[in-house]
Amino acid sequence: MAIKIHAFVFLGLVLSLISVASAISGTATYYTVYTPSACYGYQDQGVMIAAASDALYENGAACGRMYKVRCTGPTNAGVPQPCRGEVTVKIVDRCPSPGCQATIDLSQEAFNIIADPAAGKINIDYTQV
Repeated sequence: MAIKIHAFVFLGLVLSLISVASAISGTATYYTVYTPSACYGYQDQGVMIAAASDALYENGAACGRMYKVRCTGPTNAGVPQPCRGEVTVKIVDRCPSPGCQATIDLSQEAFNIIADPAAGKINIDYTQV
């Protein structure tokens, strides 16, 4: 019985390391006008949403994808410790180049969960869920 418990604990540790290892690094900013969106027009998708940079958007293939986003640190010295946690968001819009300044442009509400909004832009890890 003890061997089975150890095996489950070991398996859990391995799976959690794989999850961390598969996270992709990037940056996040936030926006405040949510409609219309490139994916859903004027349909309300709530506030745990985000716009994808061209690298993630893939000509609309990213629409509806869910991403877990975790703050990993500041991008500037203005707010040296901006991080608060992580959030899961739905891609509902495109953050087009050259104006897009981040990998993922979070709703203000989602950004506020993971970081101090005064930071404006943060370093993140993200994974599709």
